[in-house]
Amino acid sequence: MSDPARKPYRILGIQQIAIGGPDKQRLRALWVDVLGLAVKGNFVSERENVDEDICAIGRGAHEVEVDLMQPVDPDKKPAVHATPLNHVGLWVDDLPKAVEWMTANGVRFAPGGIRRGAAGHDICFIHPKASDEFPLSGEGVLIELVQAPPEIVAALA
Repeated sequence: MSDPARKPYRILGIQQIAIGGPDKQRLRALWVDVLGLAVKGNFVSERENVDEDICAIGRGAHEVEVDLMQPVDPDKKPAVHATPLNHVGLWVDDLPKAVEWMTANGVRFAPGGIRRGAAGHDICFIHPKASDEFPLSGEGVLIELVQAPPEIVAALA
């Protein structure tokens, strides 16, 4: 493995957590109505089998997105509701360099590559399970890497 101190990227902080359930209205009852998170938007994707409310807590560089997700079709994959804590998103200062370095160092990524995410940032996912070719994974946790915009990089660097 390459020298970890010489990585060509930095993980800056938590960008999001995503919570899945069969009915996002039940999730909203706690996260929005009781805990007071603000609903910033909604994202629906049949390809990703998700209907999510994008909520937030905090402000500026310290804002953390909390996605409340339900499946578009509960009988299809991915089953966004099957794991209640669906994934954790991490801000990264240089997503392409991070993916290149991690891949070269045995990290398994989920299919789909780098693409535009629900909140408009470029994203990709570290696979929750390792393989023979890529022995490093989230060990059961899906991890989303999110390209931080310049103002977040500056604030969290």
